Amino acid sequence: MLASLLFAAGAACALAYWPLAGGAPSAGRSALKTGSTAALAVAALAAGASPWLTLGLALGALGDFALSRRGEVWFQAGLGAFLLGHLAYAVLFLTRPEAALPGAAALLPAAVLLAFCLVMARRLWSAAGPLRGPVLAYVAVIAAMGLASLALPLPHPGQLAALLFIASDTALAVELFLIPPGHPARRWLPFAVWPLYWLAQALFLASFAFQNPG
Repeated sequence: MLASLLFAAGAACALAYWPLAGGAPSAGRSALKTGSTAALAVAALAAGASPWLTLGLALGALGDFALSRRGEVWFQAGLGAFLLGHLAYAVLFLTRPEAALPGAAALLPAAVLLAFCLVMARRLWSAAGPLRGPVLAYVAVIAAMGLASLALPLPHPGQLAALLFIASDTALAVELFLIPPGHPARRWLPFAVWPLYWLAQALFLASFAFQNPG
Protein backbone atom coordinates (compact mmCIF):
# COMPACT_ATOMS: atom_id res chain seq x y z
CA MET A 1 0.00 0.00 0.00
CA LEU A 2 2.75 2.46 0.98
CA ALA A 3 4.80 1.56 -2.09
CA SER A 4 1.79 2.19 -4.34
CA LEU A 5 1.15 5.59 -2.73
CA LEU A 6 4.79 6.55 -3.20
CA PHE A 7 4.62 5.45 -6.84
CA ALA A 8 1.57 7.66 -7.32
CA ALA A 9 3.40 10.59 -5.69
CA GLY A 10 6.33 10.08 -8.04
CA ALA A 11 4.01 9.99 -11.03
CA ALA A 12 2.32 13.22 -9.89
CA CYS A 13 5.72 14.94 -9.58
CA ALA A 14 6.76 13.63 -12.99
CA LEU A 15 3.60 14.96 -14.64
CA ALA A 16 3.96 18.32 -12.91
CA TYR A 17 7.59 18.56 -14.01
CA TRP A 18 6.95 17.65 -17.67
CA PRO A 19 5.81 21.15 -18.79
CA LEU A 20 8.90 22.58 -17.04
CA ALA A 21 11.38 20.19 -18.69
CA GLY A 22 12.80 22.85 -20.98
CA GLY A 23 12.70 25.68 -18.47
CA ALA A 24 15.29 27.59 -16.49
CA PRO A 25 16.61 26.17 -13.19
CA SER A 26 14.56 26.93 -10.09
CA ALA A 27 14.04 25.42 -6.65
CA GLY A 28 10.55 24.21 -7.54
CA ARG A 29 11.69 22.65 -10.79
CA SER A 30 14.54 20.81 -9.02
CA ALA A 31 12.18 19.59 -6.29
CA LEU A 32 9.68 18.15 -8.77
CA LYS A 33 12.33 16.49 -10.92
CA THR A 34 14.17 14.98 -7.96
CA GLY A 35 10.98 13.99 -6.15
CA SER A 36 9.63 12.11 -9.15
CA THR A 37 12.45 9.55 -8.90
CA ALA A 38 13.19 9.79 -5.18
CA ALA A 39 9.62 8.65 -4.50
CA LEU A 40 10.26 5.57 -6.65
CA ALA A 41 13.44 4.79 -4.68
CA VAL A 42 11.56 4.98 -1.38
CA ALA A 43 8.77 2.87 -2.89
CA ALA A 44 11.32 0.18 -3.80
CA LEU A 45 12.62 0.26 -0.24
CA ALA A 46 9.08 0.03 1.18
CA ALA A 47 8.30 -2.91 -1.11
CA GLY A 48 11.36 -4.85 0.10
CA ALA A 49 12.88 -4.92 -3.38
CA SER A 50 16.48 -5.72 -4.22
CA PRO A 51 18.91 -3.15 -2.78
CA TRP A 52 20.38 -2.84 -6.29
CA LEU A 53 17.03 -1.54 -7.55
CA THR A 54 16.74 0.91 -4.64
CA LEU A 55 20.32 2.06 -5.22
CA GLY A 56 19.76 2.54 -8.95
CA LEU A 57 16.67 4.64 -8.35
CA ALA A 58 18.33 6.66 -5.57
CA LEU A 59 21.28 7.43 -7.83
CA GLY A 60 18.78 8.45 -10.51
CA ALA A 61 17.25 10.94 -8.07
CA LEU A 62 20.70 12.38 -7.33
CA GLY A 63 21.36 12.63 -11.05
CA ASP A 64 18.02 14.32 -11.59
CA PHE A 65 18.86 16.98 -9.03
CA ALA A 66 22.30 17.60 -10.53
CA LEU A 67 20.97 17.85 -14.09
CA SER A 68 18.23 20.23 -12.96
CA ARG A 69 21.00 22.76 -12.27
CA ARG A 70 23.19 24.57 -14.79
CA GLY A 71 26.94 24.32 -15.33
CA GLU A 72 29.60 21.79 -16.26
CA VAL A 73 30.24 20.73 -12.65
CA TRP A 74 26.57 19.86 -12.15
CA PHE A 75 26.47 18.08 -15.51
CA GLN A 76 29.45 15.91 -14.62
CA ALA A 77 27.96 15.17 -11.20
CA GLY A 78 24.72 14.07 -12.85
CA LEU A 79 26.59 12.01 -15.41
CA GLY A 80 28.50 10.26 -12.63
CA ALA A 81 25.34 9.53 -10.64
CA PHE A 82 23.59 8.00 -13.64
CA LEU A 83 26.70 6.03 -14.61
CA LEU A 84 26.74 4.43 -11.15
CA GLY A 85 22.98 3.91 -11.41
CA HIS A 86 23.42 1.95 -14.64
CA LEU A 87 26.05 -0.19 -12.96
CA ALA A 88 23.57 -0.90 -10.14
CA TYR A 89 20.94 -1.92 -12.72
CA ALA A 90 23.45 -4.17 -14.49
CA VAL A 91 24.13 -5.96 -11.20
CA LEU A 92 20.37 -6.15 -10.60
CA PHE A 93 19.88 -7.93 -13.93
CA LEU A 94 22.77 -10.33 -13.41
CA THR A 95 21.80 -11.30 -9.84
CA ARG A 96 18.15 -12.09 -10.54
CA PRO A 97 17.20 -15.75 -9.85
CA GLU A 98 16.04 -16.11 -13.46
CA ALA A 99 19.26 -14.74 -14.94
CA ALA A 100 21.27 -17.08 -17.17
CA LEU A 101 23.78 -16.99 -19.99
CA PRO A 102 22.05 -15.36 -22.97
CA GLY A 103 20.88 -17.80 -25.62
CA ALA A 104 20.85 -17.58 -29.40
CA ALA A 105 17.73 -15.37 -29.32
CA ALA A 106 19.75 -12.66 -27.56
CA LEU A 107 22.47 -12.48 -30.23
CA LEU A 108 20.61 -10.17 -32.60
CA PRO A 109 19.51 -7.59 -29.96
CA ALA A 110 23.02 -7.69 -28.47
CA ALA A 111 24.58 -7.03 -31.87
CA VAL A 112 22.14 -4.19 -32.63
CA LEU A 113 22.79 -2.58 -29.24
CA LEU A 114 26.58 -2.81 -29.62
CA ALA A 115 26.46 -1.41 -33.16
CA PHE A 116 24.25 1.48 -32.06
CA CYS A 117 26.48 2.35 -29.10
CA LEU A 118 29.59 2.24 -31.29
CA VAL A 119 27.97 4.65 -33.76
CA MET A 120 26.99 7.00 -30.92
CA ALA A 121 30.49 6.79 -29.41
CA ARG A 122 32.04 7.70 -32.76
CA ARG A 123 29.69 10.68 -33.19
CA LEU A 124 30.31 11.89 -29.63
CA TRP A 125 34.10 11.47 -29.84
CA SER A 126 34.49 14.86 -31.46
CA ALA A 127 31.14 16.44 -30.54
CA ALA A 128 31.59 16.15 -26.75
CA GLY A 129 34.85 18.13 -26.76
CA PRO A 130 36.45 18.32 -23.28
CA LEU A 131 33.68 16.11 -21.90
CA ARG A 132 34.66 13.32 -24.30
CA GLY A 133 36.10 11.04 -21.62
CA PRO A 134 33.16 11.06 -19.19
CA VAL A 135 30.61 10.89 -22.01
CA LEU A 136 32.26 7.91 -23.71
CA ALA A 137 32.60 6.13 -20.36
CA TYR A 138 28.86 6.68 -19.89
CA VAL A 139 28.12 5.21 -23.34
CA ALA A 140 30.17 2.12 -22.42
CA VAL A 141 28.37 1.66 -19.11
CA ILE A 142 24.87 2.06 -20.53
CA ALA A 143 25.79 -0.46 -23.24
CA ALA A 144 26.89 -2.86 -20.51
CA MET A 145 23.60 -2.31 -18.68
CA GLY A 146 21.63 -3.06 -21.85
CA LEU A 147 23.65 -6.21 -22.50
CA ALA A 148 23.19 -7.32 -18.88
CA SER A 149 19.42 -7.10 -19.35
CA LEU A 150 19.71 -9.89 -21.94
CA ALA A 151 20.63 -12.30 -19.14
CA LEU A 152 16.91 -12.34 -18.32
CA PRO A 153 14.47 -14.44 -20.35
CA LEU A 154 13.20 -12.75 -23.52
CA PRO A 155 10.96 -10.80 -23.43
CA HIS A 156 11.14 -9.22 -19.97
CA PRO A 157 9.75 -5.83 -18.85
CA GLY A 158 13.15 -5.00 -17.39
CA GLN A 159 14.57 -5.12 -20.91
CA LEU A 160 11.99 -2.58 -22.03
CA ALA A 161 13.01 -0.37 -19.10
CA ALA A 162 16.63 -0.57 -20.25
CA LEU A 163 15.60 0.25 -23.82
CA LEU A 164 13.60 3.29 -22.71
CA PHE A 165 16.58 4.51 -20.68
CA ILE A 166 18.89 4.15 -23.68
CA ALA A 167 16.36 6.01 -25.85
CA SER A 168 16.11 8.89 -23.35
CA ASP A 169 19.89 9.17 -23.04
CA THR A 170 20.25 9.12 -26.82
CA ALA A 171 17.76 11.97 -27.17
CA LEU A 172 19.62 13.90 -24.46
CA ALA A 173 22.98 13.34 -26.19
CA VAL A 174 21.50 14.60 -29.46
CA GLU A 175 20.18 17.70 -27.69
CA LEU A 176 23.41 18.47 -25.84
CA PHE A 177 26.06 17.56 -28.38
CA LEU A 178 24.83 16.66 -31.86
CA ILE A 179 22.57 19.51 -32.98
CA PRO A 180 23.64 23.16 -33.23
CA PRO A 181 22.31 25.98 -31.03
CA GLY A 182 19.06 27.32 -32.39
CA HIS A 183 18.09 24.04 -34.05
CA PRO A 184 14.26 23.62 -34.00
CA ALA A 185 14.58 20.22 -32.28
CA ARG A 186 15.94 21.93 -29.19
CA ARG A 187 12.43 23.23 -28.49
CA TRP A 188 10.84 19.81 -28.15
CA LEU A 189 13.63 17.34 -27.28
CA PRO A 190 13.51 18.04 -23.50
CA PHE A 191 9.81 17.16 -23.56
CA ALA A 192 10.63 13.83 -25.25
CA VAL A 193 13.59 12.99 -22.99
CA TRP A 194 11.62 13.36 -19.77
CA PRO A 195 8.75 10.87 -20.32
CA LEU A 196 11.14 8.29 -21.82
CA TYR A 197 13.40 8.61 -18.80
CA TRP A 198 10.75 8.59 -16.09
CA LEU A 199 8.84 5.71 -17.67
CA ALA A 200 12.10 3.75 -17.72
CA GLN A 201 12.59 4.30 -13.99
CA ALA A 202 8.94 3.52 -13.26
CA LEU A 203 9.17 0.31 -15.29
CA PHE A 204 12.28 -0.75 -13.37
CA LEU A 205 10.26 -0.36 -10.18
CA ALA A 206 7.21 -2.16 -11.55
CA SER A 207 9.29 -5.00 -12.99
CA PHE A 208 11.46 -5.73 -9.97
CA ALA A 209 9.48 -4.51 -6.94
CA PHE A 210 5.78 -4.88 -7.71
CA GLN A 211 5.94 -8.01 -9.88
CA ASN A 212 9.13 -9.77 -8.75
CA PRO A 213 10.40 -8.34 -5.47
CA GLY A 214 13.63 -9.46 -3.88
